[in-house]
Amino acid sequence: MAHPADEVPAHPDVVLCPNGPILLRGDHVVLDEDGVEHRTWRPVSAVCRCGASAIKPWCDGNHKAVQRAQRR
Repeated sequence: MAHPADEVPAHPDVVLCPNGPILLRGDHVVLDEDGVEHRTWRPVSAVCRCGASAIKPWCDGNHKAVQRAQRR
């Protein structure tokens, strides 16, 4: 019989999106660059990885503009 800790969850808590944000499912605390804690409250929260977001630590989709500019 499998132990509950050995079971693979249907949806992982943390997902690294290729060329995009980190998706967090469930309850997490995100520490920003100033040391301020931000608790997630949505079923899925997107955390910026590119540094271009205007609403850090959350992703606002600006990674798409950064990628377009890099292709030029």
